[in-house]
Amino acid sequence: MLKTAVLLVGGQATRLRPYTNDIPKCMIEIGSKPLIEWIFDWLKENQIENVVLGVAYNKEVIMNHIGDGSKFGLKVKYNDHSSAQDTGDAFRLAIENCNVNDKHFIAMNGDELTDISLKNLFRFHTEHNPVATIVTAPLKSPFGVVEIDENHTITNFKEKPIISDRFVNAGVYIFDQEIRKYLPERGRLEETTFVQLAKEGKLKSFKYFGFWNTLNTQKDLENMRKAVENYKV
Repeated sequence: MLKTAVLLVGGQATRLRPYTNDIPKCMIEIGSKPLIEWIFDWLKENQIENVVLGVAYNKEVIMNHIGDGSKFGLKVKYNDHSSAQDTGDAFRLAIENCNVNDKHFIAMNGDELTDISLKNLFRFHTEHNPVATIVTAPLKSPFGVVEIDENHTITNFKEKPIISDRFVNAGVYIFDQEIRKYLPERGRLEETTFVQLAKEGKLKSFKYFGFWNTLNTQKDLENMRKAVENYKV
């Protein structure tokens, strides 16, 4: 069973200024509490016990708030990846420096909020046995879509629809220990590790159509704050 999660929470999140002038993105208040606490609640609900946080920007804010994690019912360790050369290296350092030795473990960006069942995700992973499984979500178009027939006649408008046959990386993964040899010392995970695993046929997609929100822009922040009004894990 999955017991450990590795989260990257070290980015500067410049697109969310001024909210992130003095705090990391994961400490932004979403409803009644910081985003990181919503993530912790979900991890606990899914029987995760150990959390490794990859920190950098304003790391003291996170560390002072969370401490050893005991007040949240978790065991929390930290890895400072201030010198890391992008996300692939940040995950590599967190896994190595904090001795993540679980056969399988969760890895994720610390700006995602979802209600996905890790039990179901883990079952899928073990059935297919890849080195890594990526949770993928249907593309939410940021634009209205125009439907046009073969005579060039506009037949309909759909405002920001979900494109159900195109999927995006939802930023939640299961890694096996074999992932270590694919993690680079430089470069983004999506442009290095995942590209190589895909070439070797060792990367799977778990398609999820349920609740998923990511926080990158001020518009995302508005959407996430509305979404948590009905969010339950």
